[in-house]
This record gives sequence, C-alpha cells and structure tokens, in this order.
Amino acid sequence: MNHYTLRTMHIGIDTRLTYYRTGGISTYMRRLVTALESLDLENQYTVFQSRKSRESIAQRFQTVQLWTPCHHRFERVALSVELARFGLDVLHSPDFIPPLRGARHHVITVHDLTFMHYPQHLTADARSYYNDQIESAVKQAVHILADSEATKSDLVTMLHVPAEKIAVHMLGVDERFQVLGKETLEATRIQFNLPDQYILFVGTFEPRKNILGLLHAYKLLRTDLPDAPPLVLVGRRGWLFDETMQKIAELGLDKHILWRENIDDKDLPAVYNLGSILVLPSFYEGFGFPALEAMACGTVPIVSNRSSLPEVVGDVGLQFDPDDPFAIKQAMYRVLTDDTWREDQRQQGLARAKTFRWETTAQIALNTYRMAANG
Repeated sequence: MNHYTLRTMHIGIDTRLTYYRTGGISTYMRRLVTALESLDLENQYTVFQSRKSRESIAQRFQTVQLWTPCHHRFERVALSVELARFGLDVLHSPDFIPPLRGARHHVITVHDLTFMHYPQHLTADARSYYNDQIESAVKQAVHILADSEATKSDLVTMLHVPAEKIAVHMLGVDERFQVLGKETLEATRIQFNLPDQYILFVGTFEPRKNILGLLHAYKLLRTDLPDAPPLVLVGRRGWLFDETMQKIAELGLDKHILWRENIDDKDLPAVYNLGSILVLPSFYEGFGFPALEAMACGTVPIVSNRSSLPEVVGDVGLQFDPDDPFAIKQAMYRVLTDDTWREDQRQQGLARAKTFRWETTAQIALNTYRMAANG
C-alpha cells in the first residue's frame, strides 16, 4: 500500500472512442477498465461511453452514455457541460485530450507524439486535432500516463513537461494471445486461405507503418531467397492506400503479397501463430501491440529500432533502421534461415510476453489517480 491518503474518490474514465475504433487506444481503454474493476474495490467509478454504444465495456462500474462525439471541434467545451453534474474527483482521458473542465483533477494518457514527429504521415484532420490541443492538454493535466519511456522522453523534450509529472505504465497482452493447438491453426489457415509459411505484418495500411519500406525490403529478400514465403498484410486500409498498391505493381510483387482485411480480432492469435515471422517496420509506435502479441503466440518479431519498440521486445528478435530496406531484408533473412536461433528467440519471446500484465498497468494508473486527487 502506498503512502497516499486512501479516501474514497469518484473517478471518471472517458471511453467514448471504443465505439468509433477497435484496437490500439480502444483496447487500452477496455483492458484498463476490466483490470481496475478487479483491482479497486474502494473507489467509485463512472465509465463514460458514446450514446451510440450498444454494449457496456464495464461489468461492475457505473456506465453513462454521453452525446459529445469524439474529435469534434467543440468537444472540449461540450464534454465539460455534460460532465459538470457528476462532481468527479478525477477524470482520466485515455485519448490524450481532456475537456476544459470535467473534474477537480485531470489525468491524461499520452500514447505517442506521432503527430509531432511525423506530421506528414497523418491526415490533416488528425494533425489539427492533436497539434492544436496537446500543449494545453499536458499543462491542464495534473499527472500524465505514458505507454513507454520513449513517449515520456518525448513529452519532456518536445513539450517541456516536468519528468516527475509523468508515470510510465507499459501495457499488457490479452490472454487470448498464446500458443494454440494444430487443429485450431489448421481451421484458421483454411478459413482465410493462408499459405503454409508466411511473413506477417499486422497494422493499419498507412504511411507511418512504413509498408513501402517493407515492400522494398521484401523485394531484396526475394533476390537473395527466391523461395521466400509470401508477405501477408493484415489490417485495415488507411490513407494513401492506392500509393501502396501502385508500388506493389511496380516492384512486380503482386503474386507474393496477400492482403487480409477481413480478419476479426478473435482470429488474430491463430494468424500470429501461423506466421514464420512478424515484421513491424514502423517509423514510430506509441507502444506496438503486434510485437508483444506475436511474442505471446510464439512468433519471433523483428522491429524498427525507434520509439517504444525496443522497450517492448527487449533482446528478443532483431531491430533495424526503418529507413534502410537492406537492414530490414537482412533481419528477415536471419529469422527465416537460422532455425536454431529462431527457436531460441521464440522461447525468449514467450517468457518476455508473460511479464506484460494489465494488472500492472492498472495499478500504476490507480496510483496516479490517488496522486492526482491528493496533489
């Protein structure tokens, strides 16, 4: 037990984003609420969701539906009005931007500063939403949660946030991501028409994910390893998708690239299991769930050496410069051709994945709520 006063608090958590998006920040919101429900039996919680939501992400906590939509230009004002009647001690805004006034004290989570590092990789609307408000948001928050030391460092150096105001809480991995049996895997292979072996990418098909760099690296790989397995890209289309399709045609890779946009989240564990290797060549990641999920499923990840990814994988797999297709190619080649090394890395990845627990994430968040209420 920590030294902060353990008086009963009324804590609000803004989870409206879960209606609009799946994965990423929405996964964080869902798992954080679930873990807090088991962890904190003393304080009162209100979980705020979109009025359009048909399911509650909370089982024990009170759920309230709000009218204010996410990322609306009047969101901070409208949300302040809606929240005024609740008398919250602490409001946690897990999607960066808090209302102008929603509680006595505000806690926010900053997952990454992609929009400051690589503004060219975001849509104009996304750049405007975050860039126009992030400075006031970090000043307003009494405490900030960050997904990695890399994001904490960015907050200190780019936005001049005092380091003592920031708590790092690495995220957890869902228990569904585990080594699965042959029968389940074969059924998934047939269902999605997957090859016996493949190189796997999981994520949104957008510039920040560096899919173009991956395509160039894969072209080099096929020169050195003509029988290299196909590249399977799993996710949903982002902006500039047509540019990616054009590059595939230019490189003559049409027959070796498989798109799978219809894979439900419940089937992802099997898709990871079946992959020979996971490649995550992103220019920037706030956390990088696919690398962690792959390790939990026994698939070796190779990742870019930037932002949070080195913190997630540790010494497992290989890291490379995402601007260097040759380096990406070399990493893929090593995993595909060195069976002994790959099996060793597989075992290390399984062990490392077990250390990422949502209970730990939630405990740090709860400590932060207490500091906010007593600060």
